[in-house]
Amino acid sequence: MSLDVAERIIVALDCDGALARSLARQLCGEALWLKVGMTLYYAEGPRIVRELKELGFKVFVDLKLHDIPHQVRGAAQTITEAGADMITVHSSGGAEMLRAAVDGAGYGFQKLSKREKNALRPVLLGITVLTSIDQQTLHSIGIDQDTATQVQRLAQLAMNVGLDGVVASPLEAGSLRSSLGQSAIIVTPGIRPAIQVESVESKKTDDQSRISTPRAALSAGASFLVIGRPITSAEDPLSAFRDIVRSID
Repeated sequence: MSLDVAERIIVALDCDGALARSLARQLCGEALWLKVGMTLYYAEGPRIVRELKELGFKVFVDLKLHDIPHQVRGAAQTITEAGADMITVHSSGGAEMLRAAVDGAGYGFQKLSKREKNALRPVLLGITVLTSIDQQTLHSIGIDQDTATQVQRLAQLAMNVGLDGVVASPLEAGSLRSSLGQSAIIVTPGIRPAIQVESVESKKTDDQSRISTPRAALSAGASFLVIGRPITSAEDPLSAFRDIVRSID
């Protein structure tokens, strides 16, 4: 993927609307991607997607859709019409639900393209196993196979029904790149600067279990990195963003 490092970092705005808008203004012109998750989207609705698009950002709407096919089809259509460039849906919802997401995004794109000439169809990503889930948690919900196997199974399901790629921990990026090929889009959350990775591993104070550094994730085969708190909680978010880019370069 021939993108500059800065264009491969998705800054997660997991915060309220006021802070999200402030962060967007600070990062405008340097970051390309912003992530709108549940906290922000449920508070602000589709308008926050449109506002961020107007500032020149690409927007990753990460709602992890997971419901009956009819509901997922409608949600994917609505999010696409709002202008989302990337959308997530839980692969564990099954093939029929995933196909509904593809259909819904297609319908939404037809409507969007009538309003906006240069509109692009959003990238659809299948969630595999959340980075907060470790082997013990997986077993507690009735899945007895190991995490890596479950990730591969859900990733293959997502690709087989027509999604563009997957979301997985950076620890699985390498094996997924090998199994899915070069065209698959692999997005990895759970990204921390090296010093923070060491801190988390020693103190276990983070809510994400399967993490890695930006350089390691990209080297393993990740297409995009989702980075939130190391940037958004920094005293100077723009400087933190620049520091991460420099550390990878």
